[in-house]
Amino acid sequence: MAMEWWHWVVGGIVLILLELAVPAFFVIWFGLGALLVAGVLLLAGTLSLTAQLLVWTLSSLAMTALWFGVFRPGRQTTRIGTAAGETIGEVGLLVSAVAPFERGRVRFQKPILGAEEWACMAETAIPAGERVRVVSVEGSYVKVAKA
Repeated sequence: MAMEWWHWVVGGIVLILLELAVPAFFVIWFGLGALLVAGVLLLAGTLSLTAQLLVWTLSSLAMTALWFGVFRPGRQTTRIGTAAGETIGEVGLLVSAVAPFERGRVRFQKPILGAEEWACMAETAIPAGERVRVVSVEGSYVKVAKA
């Protein structure tokens, strides 16, 4: 059986619509790969079934790898402008000592706003190894007090 370009279009649309039922944002890349093969068939004329399957597999895997490896949303590491309400009151362990007007480091048991370890400041000197509580989020660091 020879696969025509419109077979790939139908298969691609079915896979893209299947993405509505599968909440993983994974199947869409195989649907887009099928549409890419349809475009290649329209431009190139004919390709063997093996070549079509190879183009589909490689393009789908490349798009999937690009999405999950490079362009995945939520990978930004900036914490500036995020909501601080859920972090106030969280308790962490001071990794490096903190003094007034000097930054230290605090580590949390679970990630807070996307990071397990934060730069911190305090109004009083606190030695490393002490438990501290988040008082506020000040841009890209947290303000802490002894717990």
